[in-house]
This record gives sequence, structure tokens and C-alpha cells, in this order.
Amino acid sequence: MGESRSPIPLDVFTKGTHSSRSAGLTGPGGGFRLDGPLRVAFAGRTSTEDKQDPTLSLPRQLANSQTALHTALPGQAVIVAHFYDIESGRKDLDARGFGRGHERFNIPIPRDGGIQDLLLEAAQPDRRFDVVICESVDRIARRTYVGTQIENTLEKLGIPLWASDEPISLNGKRSSQVLTRRVKQGVAEWYVLEMLEKSWGGFEIHTEQGFNVGRPPYGYLAQKVPHPVAARREQGATKHVLIPDPVRGPVVQTIFEIRIAERLGYEAIADRLNVDLERYPAPVATAKTRTVGRWTYSSVRDVLSNPKYTGYMVWNRKATSSAGGRNNPPEAWVWSSEPTHPGLVSVKTFVEAQQVALVRRRSRSRPGRTDAEDTEHPYVLRSFITCADCERRMFGKNDRGRLYYVCSPKRSHLPEGHPAVVRIREEPLIAGLNDFFNREIFGAHRRERLETLLVRLDDRHLREHEAHVAALETKIADLGRRRARVLDPLEQLDDPSQAFVQNINERAAQIAADLEAAQAKLREVRSTAPPRPYPELLDLLPAGAIDLGRVPGPVLRRLLDVFRLRMRYDRKTGRMDCEVTITSEIVGTQHDAAAAAIGAAETGPRAGLRRTPYRIRTGATALKGRRPRPLDEGGPR
Repeated sequence: MGESRSPIPLDVFTKGTHSSRSAGLTGPGGGFRLDGPLRVAFAGRTSTEDKQDPTLSLPRQLANSQTALHTALPGQAVIVAHFYDIESGRKDLDARGFGRGHERFNIPIPRDGGIQDLLLEAAQPDRRFDVVICESVDRIARRTYVGTQIENTLEKLGIPLWASDEPISLNGKRSSQVLTRRVKQGVAEWYVLEMLEKSWGGFEIHTEQGFNVGRPPYGYLAQKVPHPVAARREQGATKHVLIPDPVRGPVVQTIFEIRIAERLGYEAIADRLNVDLERYPAPVATAKTRTVGRWTYSSVRDVLSNPKYTGYMVWNRKATSSAGGRNNPPEAWVWSSEPTHPGLVSVKTFVEAQQVALVRRRSRSRPGRTDAEDTEHPYVLRSFITCADCERRMFGKNDRGRLYYVCSPKRSHLPEGHPAVVRIREEPLIAGLNDFFNREIFGAHRRERLETLLVRLDDRHLREHEAHVAALETKIADLGRRRARVLDPLEQLDDPSQAFVQNINERAAQIAADLEAAQAKLREVRSTAPPRPYPELLDLLPAGAIDLGRVPGPVLRRLLDVFRLRMRYDRKTGRMDCEVTITSEIVGTQHDAAAAAIGAAETGPRAGLRRTPYRIRTGATALKGRRPRPLDEGGPR
């Protein structure tokens, strides 16, 4: 093997001027000189530690490799090193060989390392092996690119890669071997991709049928149902559907109610739940050793972000196997077309909870403290005020005992015409809000004032929306009539020509496409209908005088949160626009927060705030939702 046919002994040539390895040789070449038995390194791999048995697979791979060597080179080859991994063969090369799955098994093969260790030793001048052998090339990698990458790396180092199910070439001629190997690699990669695609399709049907994958979310229980395959049923296999947990299901609803009504952050909601863990049991982690016994930021976030609570089954939210649990983008999720299990919240409620995150971006649940030495007054208006020039949220600042709200963007983000610093005092803002709440929200004549304002408001946007809906409905009806008329000629002709039929079909298809587009547009327009005002919602709130200067910080903060206060400061006009929102869904929570604030103001110390020199726009009170029922008749809370 590898004998030279030169008429001159090769050892007479000067050593050091030629490489002793066969790397980079032109022509068939590829032979190598041996001073003893051929030294071989075994390379093995099993895919996953939970779906295969490495204690059976790896010894089988080694045995097949040894048989191939004994057949091709009887008594001339010996395996001197063993490299194997338990990992997916579809990983990129730089992610291969770092798993520790082999430590969980008693594999009867000594291990010198994984694929990375094999490549590292192959590059050393004192390496222990001359050849690498595997059972089949797909044990090196399931992807052709990665497999040829490893093969090419070894080839450059003068190390052939053999496979036990391929002919072992001893004369350096590799053309047929390479062709066979590439075909097998292509088939192996096609097989894996086809299995993945079929598996994906199976999970899509599984999701459509409403079966849950993995542990049920907090608030649900997994109800076992018989497996649809008889053979699997006989083995005791089952599938699982979600049913509400009578104890934890209401906790989920409470979390969504708090998030929407009070717009609290995850930590603030967790703090409230942790006050009464008997009423609001904490989640239990999948690994019980990780259970902390209380609500945390992440556990509240997991509840609020899980769309399964709407009743729809959703799969592929996380890349559990391919990316270590990384969250997939929402466009990659797989949804059931219809609700498959009882929902704990409505789709509308879930959407509103997600929108709170946009409103709360870069804000805190608890107002921050100032650094003044003589006061602990919090920035109660933090996160409520935006700058009209740049639409950024203004932050609190203490200047020698006086509290301000400031907008000071970085120079690189400073809009044209925006001063380097815009600031406004807190005292006049609190006093102006005091007037606004007393006159427009809690005043004795609040409803009459709002109704008078609504009469003066231009309702053009409502009329335009209604006209748009009517126009679309007329267009849809007209397209329906046109689609029916276009088929009449076919019924009147006994033997229409093929060209005539084709023309009719094309026209009908175009009308059907226009009809579908018009119906989709109508659904979109109806879903964005402007809310109609309901002044009677004000009657569900307590009436009375409130002095925000006497209300403790936490109570005041909750009042402003539940009323969804929004303030927008225009430095050019010196005007602060103020808006609150009252909806039928949360008016009960708003009633409780208002009653607590009014009661606290009656007993709290006077803060001595001055009257505002700024103009607060009154009447900017948004009321929307269903027509309410009185609280004592079971109205929404």
C-alpha cells in the first residue's frame, strides 16, 4: 500500500524541502507511507440523549467501523483513538462538540473527546492517527456543507476520512468514492429535512385539533384524552387538552385586570399577589428545585404574554430544541384557526394587556425618590408627561428642593427647533390637575359639562366612518350581483366554446378577488371604529372635592394610573393638555381608586401647592365602552 514506483530510492532526496504529508497533492495521489500498522481514529455521533440509546448506537458504529477496516486491511489497521458526541448533526461546526450528554451514560467505549478535539489533534504534528473512520458520513454531519467542511479540513492535513459503508480506497483514486459520498450526503440531508417538514406538519394539525404540547400554562390543567391511534392507546399513550384550573384560573384573570386597569409593571403586580399567596398561589417551576415559592417579574410576564389564555392553541412560541429555549418571533407561531379550549380572557382583553407594555415603555411602577435632603416627595407624575416637540417622556429632576419635569434629549437625537432643555414645575401641574379632577371628573355638574362639550364637538369623524362603512357595504352587494350575472350567459348557451368559458371563468375569478378584498377592508374598517362617548359613565364615579396635595403618593399614583392619565406639554404655547380615559370595563376599579383618593384627601396634611399659571385643557375626558349598568345592579367592575 502506498509503495513508490520510482527507480531511485526516495530516501536519497534531501529531507525538509518536501512535505511528508499528502495534503495538497495533485493527481490521484493520496497514498501515505507507513512504518507500522495504520493508525485510525474512530468518529461517532448520536443525535439526542433522550431519543436514542448511545450505549447501543455508539458500540454498533464502532463495531461496523472495525469490520470495514478488517475487511479492507486485515491485520494492518488499528483504532487508537475514539472521538464521539451526543448532539444534533445539523448544528454549525463552531457549535459542535461542546455537549456533555455522554456523561449521563455508561458507554463502554473510551472517549478521547468530541469532534472539536479530533480536529484539534489532527492539526498537531505529533497526532496519534493517520486516518479517521466513521460508520457512515451522516455520522459526521447531517448537513452536506458541514460534513464537507470537516472532510476538507482533514484532507488539508493529509488525513483521509473513511466510512464503513463505502469502499475504502487504498490507491488514492477517489473520484467514484466522492461521487457516492456526495449522493449519500444529499440523500441524508434531504431525509432529515423531509422528516422535519412532516413533523412540522404534524404539529400544525396537532395544534389545530387543540392538543397541548408541554406543560400546561398556569391557570390550566392538562386533561388526558385517549390517543387516536389504537396501537398507541394500547400502550397507554394519551394526548392532553387544556381545562381551566378552578383555583389558579381566576388568578390569571386578576392579573390581566390589574394590568389593564392600573397599568402596573410586572414587579408591582407580583408584589400585590405575594401579599396573599393563599388566594393567589405562586407558580411551580418545571424543575421543582427552581421553584421560589412566590410571584416574580418573569412569572407575571409569562402569564401576560401567553396567548393560550384566549382559548386559541399556539405552538412554536419557543425554539426549545434548536435554540435553547429562545423566543421565536410572533410571525413564526402556529395558531389554531378557532378556539380549542375555554379561554380565561377575551382576545380584546389580551390585546389591551399587550398594549400596556407600549404605554409603560421605560417607565416605573413606583415613583422615584428625589435626592433632596429635606424631602421624600416622589415624582408622582413620572411617566405621564410627554414633550410635544419630540414626543418623549419627560423625567423628574430636583433643583434645590424644587421638583421639575424635564425633556433633555441627547444632542444626536435633538429635533430641529427643540431647546437643549425643556422643563416645567411640578407644583402648578398638581394644582392644575386638582382643578381638572374636581371640575370634570368628580364635580357635581360633570355630566352636564361633558354633554355640553360633546354638543359643540365636531362629530365629522364619526360621520365619515359611517359613510365609509356604507360605501363598502354597497360595493360588496354590487360585486355579489355582478358575480351572479356573469354566470348567466353560460346557462343560456347549449354548447359554449372553450374560449368563451375561459373568459367567463377569468372574469368570475377577478370579481371574486375584488369581493374578498372589499370584505377584508370592511372588517378592517369596522374593527377601527371610533369609540362613542357615554357621559353616563361619570355617574358611576364618586362625587366630591379632592385635594391632590393631601393624597399620599401611592394612592395618588394609583388614581392617575387607573384613569390612564396622559399629559402633553407644548412649550411654545405654555399649554399642558390633560386626558383621562373611563371605560365600562374598568369603571369599577376607577370608582375604588377615586373613593380612596377622596377619602385620603379629607384626612391628609395640606401640601400648600400654588395655583397653576398654565392652562389645563378641560373636557379632554375620553369615555368609551358598552352602555353601563349601575354598580348596585351588577355593573362592570
